[in-house]
Amino acid sequence: MFHQLKNLDTAFKHVRLFSLVLILANVIISCYALFYALNFADAAQQRVYIISDGKAIEAFASSKKDNIAVEARDHIKVFHNLFFTLSPDDKAITENLKRALYLADNSAKSQYDNLLEKGYYMQVVSANISQDITPDSIVVNTTNYPYYFRYYGKQRIVRSTSIATRSLITEGYIRDLQERSDNNPHGFLIERWTTLENRDLEITKR
Repeated sequence: MFHQLKNLDTAFKHVRLFSLVLILANVIISCYALFYALNFADAAQQRVYIISDGKAIEAFASSKKDNIAVEARDHIKVFHNLFFTLSPDDKAITENLKRALYLADNSAKSQYDNLLEKGYYMQVVSANISQDITPDSIVVNTTNYPYYFRYYGKQRIVRSTSIATRSLITEGYIRDLQERSDNNPHGFLIERWTTLENRDLEITKR
């Protein structure tokens, strides 16, 4: 009888030890699973997906400060494309310029007003002129704030009888607005924008 009780006590100790080991293993597995889940969630928050041509492309989250020169150059490029890309459609011209003026201060509005007053946009529509621009280089100096930039590009003006290629050089400063919006995705503002050069390089007959 005593021997049976001793065996029972030993068996109980084994069961208790096994239970403790099992509980400890469960705790370790649960902690590991929680740690892995938190790391996975943190990694997922660092992922940004951009829709381009109907496809989801993964990008990686980073601060504007990390890519300030890249974002500033893109802001400048987008502004010049919107401001100088014209088609013989007054609504399209108005829409492009409206979007461009969200990206710059009154210095751009003044240039727009001057061209409007001279009847340039009416001439584009009435003469079926189309105009586009291609950037050659965009230089941004991020050493001093606000950031100075200079834009070098080529303007192409297509008329019914000719195609003119013009050199375009502009300069200005970039101010960080510290806030992005749908109308201003990079959160920059072009200031003191002026045209340094806009001259004919080549005119070919059609």
